[in-house]
Amino acid sequence: MALLLGCDFSSSPGPRKHIVLAWGHSDGARLVLDNLERLQSLDAFTAALWAHPAWVGGFDLPFGLPRELIVHLGWPTRWEDCITHYAALPRPQIRDLFAAFCDSRPVGGKFAHRATDGPAGSSPSMKWVNPPVAYMLHAGVPAILAAGAYFPGLQTPDKQAARIALEAYPGMLAREVLGAQSYKSDDKAKQTPERLIARKDLINALELGQTRWGVRLKLSHAQRDALAQDASGDALDAVLCLVQAAWAQAAHAQGDSLYGLPAEMDALEGWILGA
Repeated sequence: MALLLGCDFSSSPGPRKHIVLAWGHSDGARLVLDNLERLQSLDAFTAALWAHPAWVGGFDLPFGLPRELIVHLGWPTRWEDCITHYAALPRPQIRDLFAAFCDSRPVGGKFAHRATDGPAGSSPSMKWVNPPVAYMLHAGVPAILAAGAYFPGLQTPDKQAARIALEAYPGMLAREVLGAQSYKSDDKAKQTPERLIARKDLINALELGQTRWGVRLKLSHAQRDALAQDASGDALDAVLCLVQAAWAQAAHAQGDSLYGLPAEMDALEGWILGA
């Protein structure tokens, strides 16, 4: 069994906002959290991915842009070519292009969406603020590619690939347990006792395997406390992505070459695991 990875990503990591990696492995029917790794740069991120020869990873960042947007801009419609083109653009130009697209559209329909956004409840991947997922794609996907990862459903099938990158979304899994209850905030004024209780409830549900993913998480007492006390939710989000990666690995072990992704997914836009 390959090592498992969950990633809470930041497009501008630094001392105040880390990229958090949750490393783990499957032990029978349980998912064991091995350790949490906090990184302060994109170079450190790529190096951490390179440090392990084989893994299945769930990454909390979009892997593609809406097809409608790409066609409108006249960009390449083959995924790797589109990513290469997108990665070469500076962020201010991306912002201006996307803002102009939105300005030309009616209120209530400013953003283009991927097919996966509806079932996942995710933000459109072209958003550059609140949250800046367009910049997360811009920074993250090229870094993961640089680490030699294979993206199922988006690239030509590679049966020899040892590093497997999959798009995850912790919010979708958290909503299964908590509904609309918030469990995290980067704003210290909003790091309330209610959010602490919500994190503890979510952790307890993961340990009991009380989600449709059927993954039962094993934590030490110290790990449980650390996840609960991280009021930003970054560490817990990384673990939620780890749970999704474990689900995908199990699907692959049962013969699914797409690791649980739908066969009819758009090979330009990408798809969120389990959506």
